Amino acid sequence: MANENQQGTKTWQLALAWAWVGIPLTLGVIQTLINSMKLFQ
Repeated sequence: MANENQQGTKTWQLALAWAWVGIPLTLGVIQTLINSMKLFQ
């Protein structure tokens, strides 16, 4: 039987979780691309 006290994830919590992972990931990818471009110059 489902628990009626359960609440879903709020939109701002979901956005914060994505930002927590997405921002460092994006910065890492950008830094990797910048450093790899040095190999092709």
